Amino acid sequence: MMSPLKSFVIFLLWLYFASSIHAKVHVHVTNMLQDGRSMNIHCQSKDDDLGNIILKNGDEIEWSFSLNFWGTTLFYCDVQWGNLNYHFIVYSNKRDHKRCRSECRWMISDYGSLYGYDQESGKWGSFPLKPM
Repeated sequence: MMSPLKSFVIFLLWLYFASSIHAKVHVHVTNMLQDGRSMNIHCQSKDDDLGNIILKNGDEIEWSFSLNFWGTTLFYCDVQWGNLNYHFIVYSNKRDHKRCRSECRWMISDYGSLYGYDQESGKWGSFPLKPM
């Protein structure tokens, strides 16, 4: 027979893991290129492929996903405009579990500039946009 304290601890652990499994993150990626330029964007994870989308200047793509049990959730995007091709990680649990608790906001602007919003600090920061 299990002690009441041990049962309670197991219940709390189950509750913690059950809530983190179903935690949703909402992602927004906005095209902030100048001169009305559109960009092609293709975002995916190991399990989900959002396909190729053309984003007009000022438009955004958005989607939601649930975090996986193991804490290894990873989403990335490839973007292209003109003759420029870039790759960036949209969500990595290791990097973003605090920064993007429920929402990940990204802006892509000229010259390969990528800015991400930090929910924890309430500030925008610069992130690497890697040439492909």
